[in-house]
Amino acid sequence: MKRSPEIASLIPSVFSQLVESKGADFIRHAGEDAVRDVVLDVLCGVNLRASTEALTRQRIGKLNAATFLLFLHGIRTAEDFTRRLPELAANRLAQRVCKSEKWLCQWVLGLTDKGFQNILRDESREIGRYAQGFADSMRTLADESRRAHGDLSCRVSVADSGEVVLDWHDILSLFCTIGSQTLAIRGSEKSTYGKLFERLVLGSVLSVLDFELTSHPPHKLSGVFWLSSKLGEREADATVLVAPGKAVRFDLGFIGKGNPEITKDKVSRFERDLEVGRRQYESMTIIIVDRVGRSSALEDQAKRAGAHVIQMSMNYWPKQVAQVLGSRCSYEHRVARLPDNKIADYFRSKLRSVHLEDFVRGLRDSCG
Repeated sequence: MKRSPEIASLIPSVFSQLVESKGADFIRHAGEDAVRDVVLDVLCGVNLRASTEALTRQRIGKLNAATFLLFLHGIRTAEDFTRRLPELAANRLAQRVCKSEKWLCQWVLGLTDKGFQNILRDESREIGRYAQGFADSMRTLADESRRAHGDLSCRVSVADSGEVVLDWHDILSLFCTIGSQTLAIRGSEKSTYGKLFERLVLGSVLSVLDFELTSHPPHKLSGVFWLSSKLGEREADATVLVAPGKAVRFDLGFIGKGNPEITKDKVSRFERDLEVGRRQYESMTIIIVDRVGRSSALEDQAKRAGAHVIQMSMNYWPKQVAQVLGSRCSYEHRVARLPDNKIADYFRSKLRSVHLEDFVRGLRDSCG
């Protein structure tokens, strides 16, 4: 006899891992080699969005597979599973649940986080009424599909779990859930990858240039860097102590030329004097953005403010970082003189010894 369904008990562990992963967990799930390839692409001037598309497809595909198995298990073990699913999801959304269960319950109702905010105005008490209307529309759609195309009896078996038979209602419910899931994941990847790869790219660039990752306050006064700190009035994405008395603060954003005002704000972001461990440092700012429009005055503004703007759309832009450090801080590195046709191989070789997890440890995935 089939039992009453419980959504939480049906969620596979891989589902929760993919939805709720922290920065370091994300790297392990996606595969460090795959993430390292994306970082290498960005260092060579490839657009981050183009490089992370493979990671996005991989994450969506794994979640789609986990959701399919969840539906099969639910239909196999629970009476009228997909017909009762909207009510079950609404009941769970009216309570405090973990992120993976919350997102799943939204998806089975054809919602994303943004849809929940816009359609229901974040009012949990409205979810019951919405779920009833959704359930009615799914029954109507299943009836219309049956009349238009005939009865559906889709038989599926996975490993030794036995055969499951899906009808029009089951299939359409599954398709609706996976469609909402895909929208939600694609919508969240922009902020997820932006925060994650800001640290990965900056950490990798500075490691390739032979600076040592340290915590703050640093254990050495030169040749070290740390990520995300607030010294003075503004928070920097990275701070480098190049030599005694010479520091560089980095601000990186995957910002296109369509966001000039956000980019201009970065020009005057940091002070020129910095105190670290009761020692004074003359500080320079390097702003790294995706690209700057041809008519933009940003680079001239940066020069007047004593800052440098570097575009990631330029091939091998870390070479320019090395050249700026050489001219402004007397920091000599072979990357600054390396021929362009040898840079990619050099980066690839150096990145093999870089531990990417160190740059994102403790960073939570805040997508949603």
